[in-house]
Amino acid sequence: MTPGATQTTSPVVFDYVWFQRRYPDLAEWCGPDEAAGYFDLATIFLDNTGTPSTTVLVPGIGPCATRWFGSPVTNVAQRQNLLGLLTAHIASLFGKIDGNASRSTVGRLSNATEGSVSVAFDFPDRPGAEWYQQTKYGAMFWAATARYRMARYYPGPQPFSEDYSFGGGRGF
Repeated sequence: MTPGATQTTSPVVFDYVWFQRRYPDLAEWCGPDEAAGYFDLATIFLDNTGTPSTTVLVPGIGPCATRWFGSPVTNVAQRQNLLGLLTAHIASLFGKIDGNASRSTVGRLSNATEGSVSVAFDFPDRPGAEWYQQTKYGAMFWAATARYRMARYYPGPQPFSEDYSFGGGRGF
């Protein structure tokens, strides 16, 4: 993907060299095939298609409803950055600690003690921000995508208005 590209319909293609430059700490242990797999998982969380919106035309009324198909992130460069953050987040969750064992904990660290070593993690019933905030990459993704999580209002068709000025219709 060329930096600065702003096409709206093309999907982001995973580029391991770009990933290495952007996330060198992860690229030390995360190879191209593994990173590409994490990228594929990332596209489950953020749609990688950029199909534009469509407007429904109702005869006699005109354009009345818009429906979005695909990712709300239409700028390909922004989508690449967001998918990169999400890929890094997933890689960190599956990642190796000190190059050895895989992480086996899931959830946010909620309690830790030092004497007799005690650690507690919590994971909510309906994960949202908590899941993303387990890593610095996920926290950045969550903050950067706040505007895409806002509700969108699509007004429906307006009802037909009768003209009562000519004596027709209901009493006047």
